[in-house]
Amino acid sequence: MVDRLNRQAVRREQTTDVSMLERLVAPDGKDVLDIGCGGGALVRELACRGARAIGLEVSQQQLGPALARDPDGRARYLVGRAQALPLPDASVDVAVFMRTLHHVPPADLRLTLAEARRVLRPGGAVYVAEPLAEGDFFALTSLVDAELEVREAAQAALAAAGPAGLDRVTTVDYDVRVSVPGLAGLRARMVSVDPARAAAFDARKARLAEAFERLGEDGEGEGEGCFLQPMRADVLRASA
Repeated sequence: MVDRLNRQAVRREQTTDVSMLERLVAPDGKDVLDIGCGGGALVRELACRGARAIGLEVSQQQLGPALARDPDGRARYLVGRAQALPLPDASVDVAVFMRTLHHVPPADLRLTLAEARRVLRPGGAVYVAEPLAEGDFFALTSLVDAELEVREAAQAALAAAGPAGLDRVTTVDYDVRVSVPGLAGLRARMVSVDPARAAAFDARKARLAEAFERLGEDGEGEGEGCFLQPMRADVLRASA
C-alpha cells in the first residue's frame, strides 16, 4: 500500500476522537450521554476514564453488542431515539454525537439538537464529531455510500442551532487514523450502520478491494489497512 498517512497529516492535527473530546469538554467525572452508541466502544472508554457514561441506541437489539462487551456493567445503557431522549430535563453534563448526527433524518435535526439541549445541566455541552467528505477513508467508503446530503444537512443544522437553544462555540478540524481489518472488516463496519449497504458493497467488491489496497497503509495485523479520515468537532452550549 502507498504511504499516504504522513503526507496528509500535515494539513491538520492527527489525533483520536477520544483525545479531542477530552480536550474540548473534559468528560471525566461527569454524566455523559453517547447518543447512538453502537457497539459501546466510546461508552466503555469514557467509563474507564472516570465519566458516568450512558449509551443510547434505538432498540434492545442494537444495544446487544454494547451490553455483551460490558459484562461488568460499568456503564448504563438505554433504549430510545435522539428525537425523544428517555431522560429528564437537566440530567447530563455532556451529550455526545460521535459520528451519528448525520444519521438523523434531516427533517428531525432541529428537534434532535433541542432534545440534547433539554437534557443538559447548566454549563453543560453538546459535543458533535462528524466525518468530513474528504480524505482516503471517505474516498473508500463513498464507493458504497457517500452520504453527502445527510452530512451537509448535519453541518447546516449545527451552523443554525439557535432555534434549538444552542450556540456553536468551538469548531476544530482534525484527522483520525482508521484501522480496518481487511475488506471483510470494512464490510462489517459499513453494514452494521445500514444493512441496506450489503448489496451495494458486494456488487462493488472488486473496486473496493483495489481502492483498499491503493488508498491505505499497511497496518499491524495481516490484511489490515489504515486510512486517514478528516473530522470536525463542534461544541455547542445553551444560548444565553
